Amino acid sequence: MRDGQLLAWLQAPEAARGIHFSTREGGWYHHSYEELAADARRAAGRLVEAGVRRDDVVALALASGPAFVAAFFATLLVGAVPAPLAPEPTGRPVATGHRERLAALLTAARPRLVVGDAVADGPGVPTLSAAELLAPGPDGPAPGEVAHPATALVQFTSGSSGPARGVRIGWEGLSANLAVIRDWLGVNSRSIWASWLPVHHDMGLVGCLLGPVVARNDLWLMRPEDFVRRPLDHLRCFAERGASITATPAFGLDHLVRRVHPDQLDGLDLSGVSAMVVGAERMAPGLLDRFTALLAPRGFDGTALLPAYGLAEATLAVTGVRRGDGRRRRGPVVGCGTPLPGTTVRIVDEGGRPLPDGTVGEIIVRGPSLGLGHLGDEGAGSRFTDGELHTGDAGFLSAGELYVRGRLGDSVKVRGTRVFAEDLEQSLREAGVLPRGAVVVLGDDASGPVAVAVIEDDDGPRDPQADAHVARLLARGTSGARTVVRVVPRGSIPWTSSGKPRRRALWHAYGAASPDPTRT
Repeated sequence: MRDGQLLAWLQAPEAARGIHFSTREGGWYHHSYEELAADARRAAGRLVEAGVRRDDVVALALASGPAFVAAFFATLLVGAVPAPLAPEPTGRPVATGHRERLAALLTAARPRLVVGDAVADGPGVPTLSAAELLAPGPDGPAPGEVAHPATALVQFTSGSSGPARGVRIGWEGLSANLAVIRDWLGVNSRSIWASWLPVHHDMGLVGCLLGPVVARNDLWLMRPEDFVRRPLDHLRCFAERGASITATPAFGLDHLVRRVHPDQLDGLDLSGVSAMVVGAERMAPGLLDRFTALLAPRGFDGTALLPAYGLAEATLAVTGVRRGDGRRRRGPVVGCGTPLPGTTVRIVDEGGRPLPDGTVGEIIVRGPSLGLGHLGDEGAGSRFTDGELHTGDAGFLSAGELYVRGRLGDSVKVRGTRVFAEDLEQSLREAGVLPRGAVVVLGDDASGPVAVAVIEDDDGPRDPQADAHVARLLARGTSGARTVVRVVPRGSIPWTSSGKPRRRALWHAYGAASPDPTRT
């Protein structure tokens, strides 16, 4: 029964329900589960012809669309292991370092085959395009015909605090996390979902694609680039198409607040939104308030915003606020809810000793949804030890609820006190001095702890006094660390697919550029 939950829909696919995919032009096209199942069986035949066998890894470098769904489930049907990767962007310049990161991920995953378009062959790795995957031909194995390995999926971390790492997710862990998410969000046979999240990322894949597919729910799925261009279309999924469940990083809420004017919401009824999970990155309390204020006149109930904590190594969800429990705040941090059933969370100090409520330390997770381990033992950050996940994240517990401060790797100790980059960014933004998209990074060099505000040049005349003011406030928040304001060319700050800055990459770039404390 390991694979029964995930593959059951393929055995009796419904013709009346399925996935609606967005188009670049602003429209939608529908593929029923019956059509998607036929695609998956046909694609399984192509994988067999390409030499894919049980236990092989198949890398999927495909955007949100029917080909990704077919490729993912076809890989499972032949007993292989899918490893979704960020596809090469289309219609715009390739992000800095994308091809290098893709090559590194392929080296880590060691796939038998890469399925994707416009993907350069890795060392000895053949590729199959989406068109070739779905070409006519004999079907592959049916559900249950091929025994599966212990690993159901390889998913990669976001890489915000170092190189992305592959995590092996087992069938039991995946099934357990899908089940607790379904119960947490109150999913039933009539539920309708909407998502714009990338399908190669854990929140988009497990939470907002596999979740609705396993439940055989209708799903309105936008590509991330379509959401960026037309965020109002995402809200229309709830007001006009009956969607009630979604998930988003804080970036998505911020984008909607900035890009959607209240007048554009005239005539929309958002009272049907029952669950809007907010995770992937720390959220400022003011952002949740602004988002609620924007949509409340159209019937949106702010209690539908459900802050949560999760990570790729735990399949996805670890803690979450339940509908009706209300949001809590401790200082600058919003609570991420209590552990989901079967999962436990504890906080420890640097020596592994338990810490009392309210004391910041490393977040340790135990439960049935933990991954089976990383691909290789390299890299810093989270690690699996004695049945527990040492997350590398910092937080504290209060009355059973988890409050996340940030990544331990994105913090420094200054005069015995740990300072977090997210805290500094939030305080500078609340003071109105940090431009949107600017990032704070922390580290230690030969002189001691350093705080760097990295600001992209807007091509206009810069005000030296404004930069000096940023430096003064940064110094105030770091209590003695050396502070630097560094201006870089537009587009220099790297971001993950879930909207997180790649702080470690920025810190290394800062150190390589110059240790000079003056602004350059």
